[in-house]
Amino acid sequence: MVDLSLKTAAVVKVKPRAGRDAWIMRAFILVIGLYLVVTLAMPLYAMLSKSFNTYYFDLARYEVQINEDGDWGETIDVAALNAASNKYSRDQLRTSSDGRLSIVSMLENFSFRAKTLYRLRNVHASGSFLSGSELVDDTNWHEFTSNEFRRVYLKPVKTTGLDNFRQYFSNPSLFNSIFNSLFIAIVTTIITITLAFTFSYAIARSKMRFKGGFKVIAMAPILVPSLLPGIALVYLFGNQGMLKFLMGDQSIYGPIGIIAGSVFFTFPHAMIIIQTALSISDARLYEASDALGASKTKTFFTVTLPGARYGLISASFVVFNLVITDFGLPKVIGGQFNVLAVDIYKQVIGQQNFEMGAVVSVVLLVPALFAFAIDRIVQKKQVALLSARSVPYQPKRNRNFDRLMFSYAAIIAALIVGTLAICQYAALIKFWPYDLSLSLTNYDFDVMDGGGWGSFYNSLKLAALVAVIGTVAVFTGAYMVEKSQGMQFGRSLFQFLAMLPMAIPGMVLGLAYIFFFNSPNNPLNFIYGTMIILVICTVTHFYTVSHLTALTALKQMDREFESVSASLKQPFYKLFSQVTVPVCLPAILDISIYLFVNAMTTVSALIFLYSPDTTLASIAMLNMDDAGDIAPAAAMGMMIFYANVAARIIHHFLSKRIYSKTQAWRTR
Repeated sequence: MVDLSLKTAAVVKVKPRAGRDAWIMRAFILVIGLYLVVTLAMPLYAMLSKSFNTYYFDLARYEVQINEDGDWGETIDVAALNAASNKYSRDQLRTSSDGRLSIVSMLENFSFRAKTLYRLRNVHASGSFLSGSELVDDTNWHEFTSNEFRRVYLKPVKTTGLDNFRQYFSNPSLFNSIFNSLFIAIVTTIITITLAFTFSYAIARSKMRFKGGFKVIAMAPILVPSLLPGIALVYLFGNQGMLKFLMGDQSIYGPIGIIAGSVFFTFPHAMIIIQTALSISDARLYEASDALGASKTKTFFTVTLPGARYGLISASFVVFNLVITDFGLPKVIGGQFNVLAVDIYKQVIGQQNFEMGAVVSVVLLVPALFAFAIDRIVQKKQVALLSARSVPYQPKRNRNFDRLMFSYAAIIAALIVGTLAICQYAALIKFWPYDLSLSLTNYDFDVMDGGGWGSFYNSLKLAALVAVIGTVAVFTGAYMVEKSQGMQFGRSLFQFLAMLPMAIPGMVLGLAYIFFFNSPNNPLNFIYGTMIILVICTVTHFYTVSHLTALTALKQMDREFESVSASLKQPFYKLFSQVTVPVCLPAILDISIYLFVNAMTTVSALIFLYSPDTTLASIAMLNMDDAGDIAPAAAMGMMIFYANVAARIIHHFLSKRIYSKTQAWRTR
């Protein structure tokens, strides 16, 4: 008889045993995941912790004795000494982690030449003071002459809480930066999306001439630092600008200049996304609209806009994030109009208040994370607009419409070219506006503040290292996550870490690196101030887009490749090197040029991390502008532009050559 109990027996799932290749791939995921933890998660945690640390001078922790006539007087509480002199209020005793306070400022008629002797001790073991450069943290009495006592400084006490945030939100000038940043980001987003959508619509839906040329020109702002449009606006509409009369009573130094410059450098980012959205259109929808007798306007609002809505939303959040986190442009042309990114710089560099800099970073992180989260949610809701039966949309020739679109595209192209031309013209003028003769004097960077030609060569070195190291790390990590089996939680965690950099502003990441890598207790402290940390920070900052590019290319490869390789008992690295890499070479080259260009133009993430030996071209621009050398700053900006143009040209021809050799199968 058949045992019926067998039919009800629980089905036991047998997990396939992981082979050597699986363990090697998991090891790669672990190593690159650990890299992201050390270079992203841990620095952010250090910065967040710093924002909750409050430092103040607890004068009650110290006692002092004074010997003026050979006898030691009574023991005096330093807090009582301060109260008697009415020297420091409670708010004035707040400080940063590096704060110091001298007791002699509380003593009347103090003279370092006097023969008076002083004793000082810590009442509690948690107290400490500096005697010269020596830290004293015991509770014994320590004796000093008057000359020695003036070099004694009290150290602050650390507490944890929300005091820094209360202080920030109670400061009107700092608190207003939130509204200023949101205002700039929202207005810029509206203007940029409108201009970019119309330009993309002209490219995708008209038969105008020179589309390729217009697209190339529209991409030019990506190749320059965000500081450069600010310099161009100064030469055009500044106090001695060519077109100053057009400004009337308004000033370019403030929200007008920031918005105008932000539109310039964010335009290509929005155009790329929107153009992609407009290019994915089903011609059958337009044919149905024509058959139903709908007008062009109704078709636009019922077919075109709904079809591109996800692209418009994604482009809006990208522009918003770029603007609210940008540092270079507001620093150059913002004037007295404070924004969050510049406030971080002022707190850290100007006032050495790292705790308040961390607070501003956390505040800046909130809108950036919010915009990123909304964008992710919207993208998940996006549905496919093209099916196997879809018909690609082909625009029809309409002479009047084509002329209108050509005119619009020509105006946008002229504004972009004009902005770059103004910078190049300024770089060749001896002394604006008094000596307009042409000269190469402004290119003599070695006699100016900013690091000289060495800064430019450092940028080239950084960009090359980031392009090579970053491409290898990103593509390898993406491959291991996409093609490996099992370890679902670990792979999901890796994906989260890989997506996180897109939501982290550069200023925030740079400041986090100070708190983490500059700590003397960190074994990686030795890389601080070297080219290594600049490479690590840049790769991490631009990791997400590169990772998504690699994943997109890898997802196009069928998993049957791995199955066939396993059936032939070939190791995964052989498949990776002989099949995956050659097939994905176009995407690999795209990742490398993306990292190279961004490494050349970035400012915000590295402004806190460079040393005198690792000054970069984009940072040299900022330093020269601060020193009043605006023309040399423009010259350095144009050198960055030309370097990126050369890299793009090399990338184009290299891609074309490689594509013809390794991608011939695509045309069969």
